[in-house]
Amino acid sequence: MASRDPAANQLIKYKETAKNTLSATTAHGTPITDKDATLTAGLRGPILLQDVPLIEEIAHFDRERIPERVVHAKGAGAFGYFEVTHDITKYSAAKVFSQIGKKTPIAVRFSTVGGESGSADTVRDPRGFAVKFYTEDGVWDLVGNNTPIFFIRDPVLFPSFIHTQKRNPQTHLKDPDMFWDFITLRPESTHQVMFLFSDRGIPDGYRHMNGYGSHTFKLVNAEGQWVYCKFHYKTNQGIKNLDVKKAGELSGSDPDYSIRDLYNAIARGDYPSWTFYIQVMTNEQAIKCPFNPFDLTKVWSHSEYPLIPVGKLVLNKNPQNYFAEVEQVAFSPAHMVPGIEPSPDKMLIGRLFSYGDTHRHRLGANYLQLPVNCPFRTANYQRDGQQAIHNQGGAPNYHPNSFGGPTNSAETKILSTVFSVGGDAKRYDTGDEDNFSQASTFYRKTLTKEQQDRLVSNIVGNLKDAADFIQLRAVKNFSQVDASLGERIAEGLKIQKKNQASL
Repeated sequence: MASRDPAANQLIKYKETAKNTLSATTAHGTPITDKDATLTAGLRGPILLQDVPLIEEIAHFDRERIPERVVHAKGAGAFGYFEVTHDITKYSAAKVFSQIGKKTPIAVRFSTVGGESGSADTVRDPRGFAVKFYTEDGVWDLVGNNTPIFFIRDPVLFPSFIHTQKRNPQTHLKDPDMFWDFITLRPESTHQVMFLFSDRGIPDGYRHMNGYGSHTFKLVNAEGQWVYCKFHYKTNQGIKNLDVKKAGELSGSDPDYSIRDLYNAIARGDYPSWTFYIQVMTNEQAIKCPFNPFDLTKVWSHSEYPLIPVGKLVLNKNPQNYFAEVEQVAFSPAHMVPGIEPSPDKMLIGRLFSYGDTHRHRLGANYLQLPVNCPFRTANYQRDGQQAIHNQGGAPNYHPNSFGGPTNSAETKILSTVFSVGGDAKRYDTGDEDNFSQASTFYRKTLTKEQQDRLVSNIVGNLKDAADFIQLRAVKNFSQVDASLGERIAEGLKIQKKNQASL
């Protein structure tokens, strides 16, 4: 027993803390006389329909599963707090940042992106990193990844992109032609693809990776002045990644490696933490920026827009029940609080609708009334529907009214910024915008020689299974990142073909 880790000992620990054995009951609280046998007509006779505990047990079992998340299906969750360590009230009046030392409860969900709920934790894939802040002004969800960028910059392409991460609709197999065909036809994805196939494409668990809000947001201060902003959270455990061989071994021997690692660390009292930063950009700087600062395929230079420390995220509590607190936790970029607003980031604006709509499909219209999602206080005119846990009693359900129903918030009026919009309404295909300059910087200046070698090896190892014409297109795109990168990938694919021909 001594060699078992906290996750393996969970049930033993529960037994030790349980005061006594409870009598089994039905869902409506009635004690059950015998949980080990159905009600039958005689020893060998048929089961009777009046066996209410059996009918209830089977009926509930048939409905235990809710729809799996289309994206980020497999994940791990934990709880803790956000503590302010530096004053940024000159940038934002959000109460979560109101004073140094302030602590706000948080929930965090980490996840892989493309795989199903039963997939391995150690696959090459971006990792989701979503943080829910339970503030006194409502829930703030910061829904990002472990990379500061993404594959595309226009949300109309998102469903198609995710389809390429899933399974071929006829073969029901992962299909390299689907993935690389899309990637090479949309070269804006090159920057993120290079992150994905670098060492950081397979982090060593969730504790050893950074997190990013990724999108551009707006911060508004108490005078109504605003700046654009990006959020970063840097791991205090240090960056660690898995090599390809080790990751492959773990996929077979311990496919739940990352979930287990997080659970056991918290259970041991080795609480993981991240330092929270912002980058800010004024509107004047955004106008003069040589690239679109709202483009999700781009990063902001740290030398021009340095990281400003804000606080720390600490995870010190494991979920008591995975389904209730992790499977049902629902994050949405639309959940912002006064002092934080969206920017013109197209991908962000697309997500403002998509995430809430997904949760209404998965969990029901009242998903925000589930305990793990519920803010400290709600006062609105939404009523009824499934799971109407807090239906607001006898308060009026229409506005305006003369009977004390909630009304406009004067306190936060100044934090709702006025912004101008203009231009001709048309569909602007941004596919030909600068797709390679930042990828070039990443390859030439961020990666070491050894990391470049592994990047080439990882790309070749995956790209070799795509059709020849797609390989040629990929080589052409990577050559625009760096001529030598394209040459090395082309040479690697040629070697792969020679090896296959000799088999």
